Amino acid sequence: MTKPKIYITRKLPDKNLQILKEKANVDMWDDEWEPVPHHILLEKAQQADGMLTMLTERVDKSFFDHAPHLKIVANMAVGYDNIDIQEAKKRGVIVTNTPDVLTETTADLAFGLLMAAARRIVEASEYVKAGSWKNWGPFLLAGKDLHRKTLGIVGMGRIGAAVAKRSKGFDMNILYHNRSRDLETEEELGASYVSFEKLLKESDFVVCLTPLTEDTKGMFNKKAFELMKNDAVFVNVGRGPVVDEQALYEALKTGEIGGAGLDVCNEEPIRPDHPLLSLRQAVILPHIGSASVETRHAMIDLAVKNLYQVLIESHSPLTPV
Repeated sequence: MTKPKIYITRKLPDKNLQILKEKANVDMWDDEWEPVPHHILLEKAQQADGMLTMLTERVDKSFFDHAPHLKIVANMAVGYDNIDIQEAKKRGVIVTNTPDVLTETTADLAFGLLMAAARRIVEASEYVKAGSWKNWGPFLLAGKDLHRKTLGIVGMGRIGAAVAKRSKGFDMNILYHNRSRDLETEEELGASYVSFEKLLKESDFVVCLTPLTEDTKGMFNKKAFELMKNDAVFVNVGRGPVVDEQALYEALKTGEIGGAGLDVCNEEPIRPDHPLLSLRQAVILPHIGSASVETRHAMIDLAVKNLYQVLIESHSPLTPV
């Protein structure tokens, strides 16, 4: 039997790929940091039965036009807004993602970013490194308490629930807004389902964990920031385009809100001269929400298993979109 052909769009550790290499012809882009150029991606797609992709790859109609043999795209991420799902369905191509394995790791990062922005941790570290620490004062780099405050979570999925669990250690009051109510989380954590507007008005901390859809794109705009408390901290670990970054910049600069922590941006990497980078109130990270060594290996393994299930075993994938 002819071995299926698989193309992997970023250099990954060999130990994670052995199960595939024994049963398939595996080709891989030989760079860990730089995405595969689009023209090479299309070239490789022409012969591929399966692809293991990253969020950096644009899997659209043009891609599918170049992939006549393709049976599965295994996206190494929870999100899949880089993939035209409707086009995949039309072509009969299975799309999978990597949920669950990164939930706790991303929640750790979200809560850490919340603390960093609230307590001005990054700003304080840079203050010391710059040699600015000459004396002590009672309000030197004074931040905002988390304990016994109100946390508003927009997008109460698996990661949102994990963030809520962490907040209970700080005795926080939990509000959430979602497309639908999560009665299990309400019962387990005492979270209250409220409207988006009520959440913005009453929360001391707002954490965005929504996926990117037509409904969520730009939902954190000028009006949203105006509804928030003047000392509120906004954190986004969802998708960059759910935020109007110019509106966020103005809200921070004018004191409409108190601080922000972003793990995702509209354009990634964010350009070095972006106005948000000039603000001490903004903590901005390079999309590292699930970036622990253990979780990265788990994500690769799950993507590999999905490819194996479909192409080698002729079974259904473990985590179809």
